[in-house]
Amino acid sequence: MDHYCVLGNPVEHSKSPAIHARFAALTGQVMDYRKQLAPLDGFAATLQQWLDNGGRGCNVTVPFKFEAFQRADTASERAQLAQAANTLKFDDEGHVAADNTDGIGLVNDIQHNAGLSLAGRDLLLIGAGGAAAGVLAPLLAAGPRRLVVVNRTPAKAMDLVARHASHPALQHLLQKTELLAQDLQGLEADFDVIINATASSLDGGAIPVHARVLKPGALAYDMMYGAAAQGFADWARAHGAVPRDGLGMLVEQAAESFLFWRGVRPPSAQVLQELRQALS
Repeated sequence: MDHYCVLGNPVEHSKSPAIHARFAALTGQVMDYRKQLAPLDGFAATLQQWLDNGGRGCNVTVPFKFEAFQRADTASERAQLAQAANTLKFDDEGHVAADNTDGIGLVNDIQHNAGLSLAGRDLLLIGAGGAAAGVLAPLLAAGPRRLVVVNRTPAKAMDLVARHASHPALQHLLQKTELLAQDLQGLEADFDVIINATASSLDGGAIPVHARVLKPGALAYDMMYGAAAQGFADWARAHGAVPRDGLGMLVEQAAESFLFWRGVRPPSAQVLQELRQALS
């Protein structure tokens, strides 16, 4: 039996084992998937131990996505663009291949599960860490009119935007989408979609932006899910926006990881529906 895990800190709350178990059952794949906690200063050692023990791959969650990319021997284009990886695959020789399925997972959830086309919309991405880096290029590929990145440390947002703006593979996308970094405090414009890619929800922190960023009926998307996303959802609803948590993104990025590992695409919409029913 092939063994996989979700590796991160914290990791106890993760629904990934249940999702991948259901994917395996629905596609006839024989595999085992579990949680693996790594010390904050021990990602490399934990990953190596997993590899040495015969693991075939892992999902990587906060705060190790940049380290995961650096550890890989080869990386997909989307992982290279993000300079971050959330999915690693190991072959028999111990070769580590990296992918980043966060962005396509997010876009699939918004466009397919939530039924909102991003083409021609004004998007605000809050954060410039591994989560934001993983979704920026796929969001660009969805064809928004404008995509603004803000971060508590403005230089990080500027660096992330500059890296994407100068990348040859993205030049055709930037002909139809305005991509820019703005100062968090000076943000005035109304947005159709705002995406919280910060860890503020996870640690119960304050909402990172002012409510003026929301157009009436805007989609306010938090990459966290469950109790962690409740504060952001309540804030969005109180200001006339439509909240959505990251459960669908979790399922959709997991489906892309499953495809990367097993060569089979699982029925993600069915599993998301089952998971929402179970959680409610």
